[in-house]
Amino acid sequence: MIIDTHMHIYDDRYLDKEKVIQNALDNGVEKMIVIGYDKESSLKALELAKKYDFIYLAVGLHPSEVLKEEDKDLGWLTDILDKEKVIAIGEIGLDYYWDKSFIDEQKHYFKKQIELAKKYNLPIIIHNRDAMQDTFDIIKDCGVRGVLHCYGGSLEMARELVKKGWYLGIGGVVTFKNARIIKEVVKEIDLRYLITETDSPYLAPTPHRGELNEPAYTKYVVSEIASIKGITIDEVEKQVEENVKNLFGI
Repeated sequence: MIIDTHMHIYDDRYLDKEKVIQNALDNGVEKMIVIGYDKESSLKALELAKKYDFIYLAVGLHPSEVLKEEDKDLGWLTDILDKEKVIAIGEIGLDYYWDKSFIDEQKHYFKKQIELAKKYNLPIIIHNRDAMQDTFDIIKDCGVRGVLHCYGGSLEMARELVKKGWYLGIGGVVTFKNARIIKEVVKEIDLRYLITETDSPYLAPTPHRGELNEPAYTKYVVSEIASIKGITIDEVEKQVEENVKNLFGI
């Protein structure tokens, strides 16, 4: 079984969402997790999860969205957390790539959502961009489990993360010819700590690089992991399925 643990197919760029979902099923993707990044997208994710038995959801406030948030108590988030099929809080975290002027606000909401994860006994899905050390400092002893979505850190940091039981999300970037560091991470880190994702509609893998990404393309990520590690595709699928079960309970 192939699992896409991170996708956003409620995006308006998908003109025929049912076709995208069917294409995923036709390509062996039997389970998917749709991810929210604010109230509106989280509600869209909820509707998808309600409609399809094999789609689960994670909901949260993305660091890039914190200044737009009007509900300072995140009441909308706690409302959704009570719904069925919510398996994680995310994507949440820190992003210093575009704008470093509101780092304190990002940290505030990151920590606030970690506390919610503790309360609801849920793992977290972390977005981190150009903020690896601050992210690690916040999560290293935070008392919850989770995954570093679209992992882009060093091998050394990856080793520190897995020591503490964190998972690494591996997506289409691993298929890029010049993606030396993430290929090294995949080679050296035990498969027990890796999970597959697409981040659709972003970061489509080779041979679809530059196109709109789809959950169906998770198969290229699985294949690349198998190639890097010198094992079979079946071995990757089985271990990732076990990892997803251990982390998300599905």
